[in-house]
Amino acid sequence: MFPICPPPPPSFHGRVHPSAPFFHGRVHPPAPFSQAVQVPPPHADVPVQPVWAWNFDQQSTILRSFAADARFVAVNVQYPGVVHLPGKDHNALTAEQRYALLKANVDALKPLQVGIAVRDRHGMSRAWEFNLREFRRLADPHDVKSIAYLAGRGLDVDKLAQHGVDALSLGAILVSSGLIGPESGLSWITYTGAYHVAYLLKIVTGGDPLPPDMDKFVGAVRQFLGEQVYDVARMAADCPALPVGLERISAHLGLHRHRASPWLAAAAGLRALLVFRKLEQGQFEGNVERYKGLLQGM
Repeated sequence: MFPICPPPPPSFHGRVHPSAPFFHGRVHPPAPFSQAVQVPPPHADVPVQPVWAWNFDQQSTILRSFAADARFVAVNVQYPGVVHLPGKDHNALTAEQRYALLKANVDALKPLQVGIAVRDRHGMSRAWEFNLREFRRLADPHDVKSIAYLAGRGLDVDKLAQHGVDALSLGAILVSSGLIGPESGLSWITYTGAYHVAYLLKIVTGGDPLPPDMDKFVGAVRQFLGEQVYDVARMAADCPALPVGLERISAHLGLHRHRASPWLAAAAGLRALLVFRKLEQGQFEGNVERYKGLLQGM
């Protein structure tokens, strides 16, 4: 186990055996629009708070307080597509080549939103959508179709630049909240999570490049998030009755939408958390240990 080290270290040095389970299976980059799939809104009784520069301090205080009793945390990141492509079928790539492709994209691009959904030990849930300000559409690399799709879903990237949160400040808050670090004992949840987890690591390390190889990346994930990292997509793949896609899985499990949602990252993170709990308590009867660290690529 690695110690919690706030503030984040300047670089990644974690080493683990290459047979570690993270990145089990193929790590595909997202299809043009897959990182911004339409997600059902959360249940009405779960507060979802958009966070901008003007309410960042207030919401950071609330997050810290709620995180004190956290048991589960889900993360979803909206980002401007992918700009580095493999040039050949992903099936022909080695695991290290697939990681190198993920690293090239995450290192080159700036995240737009970070959704954090937290469930505490008493069964209460809350979610925050942190709007980040660093991306500049005219200056920074991005996939034009992905940005257009996100705009169609209600994400104004120019508003992010004017009123968003500094990514360094967000990273510092997440570290100081107690959510980051293996000793927290938390379970981290995501959906098709390789890119989401990679962007989260970039944020909590102050924008450092991802580790140079998959071995060190696995060590970094364990250092910052611990051993309990679960990918809902990987779990759902072992349930033949479930459809593909977070929205379809949610509907199949009875997590129906209530109303139109303006949210992107927060709704996806919260939905992943709700689906994880539903699968854990239902199909898997509390036994999900075999899925620890099995991050599925997008």
